[in-house]
Amino acid sequence: MHHLLGLEHLTAADIEHILDVGRGFVGTGEKGSPKRDDLRGKLVANLFYEPSTRTKMSFGLAARRLGADTVEFSPSGSSTAKGESFIDTARNIEAMGVDVMVVRHQSSGAPLLLQRQLPNVHIVNAGDGAHEHPTQGLLDIFTIRERKGSIAGLTVALVGDIMHSRVARSNIHGLTKLGAKVIVCGPNTLVPREIEQFGVERSSTLDDILPRCDVINLLRVQFERQRSSFFPSVGEYARLFGMTGDRLKRAKSDVLILAPGPINRGLELTPDVADGPNSAILQQVNYGLAVRMAVLKLVCG
Repeated sequence: MHHLLGLEHLTAADIEHILDVGRGFVGTGEKGSPKRDDLRGKLVANLFYEPSTRTKMSFGLAARRLGADTVEFSPSGSSTAKGESFIDTARNIEAMGVDVMVVRHQSSGAPLLLQRQLPNVHIVNAGDGAHEHPTQGLLDIFTIRERKGSIAGLTVALVGDIMHSRVARSNIHGLTKLGAKVIVCGPNTLVPREIEQFGVERSSTLDDILPRCDVINLLRVQFERQRSSFFPSVGEYARLFGMTGDRLKRAKSDVLILAPGPINRGLELTPDVADGPNSAILQQVNYGLAVRMAVLKLVCG
């Protein structure tokens, strides 16, 4: 695996292998843990053209935990502000001896473009437009597998802004390949008409599917990607699709609550659900470090 551009073209065995390698890294990011030397002598560059907290910090920590050196790039304060193109920026960073580029970009297909233009650099997609966010999909699936034991046979609901969510697409590709039943749920205006072609069930009513779900992944409403109003108000959205304590009582007692973050408390879910015993939101962040360590090790393998 020289690159990770998405989960769409990986096999179930590929995904399982990444998860298995990631399991070996669980706990290695804890305080006091010694650094490893898997990537000693390697240079990892984080190119983030969009804001990020969890993904950016996680990749940086993952690289350093594996013994690599890192360099951070953001467009503000760079030559991008002077008109330098995306490819020219990447080629200049490549000339500094970079081995891996972790790329987040607002344009779908940007990591693929880099992979074609920079054949000597390993490219890892950290989120491209509304296309995919493969490591988030992997860490979500990893968390489910750790908490539930396996993926096959589970019913997983992806709730919220499906249309603009790259996380939803990566989860759909990964979960269906591993044998889960996936239901996408949200306002009709935020669920693409062709979504059922991906082998998922579609629902516009969260209360109808609650009793069937083993896992509920609450996706953020991506206001920054929306060019018009897709629902009457945030209050209306929260009433129909927000995960509350009352809704949780109507779900399975062991339902697993996930959210890729950042979360809008009171909109996608209420604080009692986000911080309650069914939630694995912070565990997702912890497992994300292990999964990204696995990805960096494998692409450099």
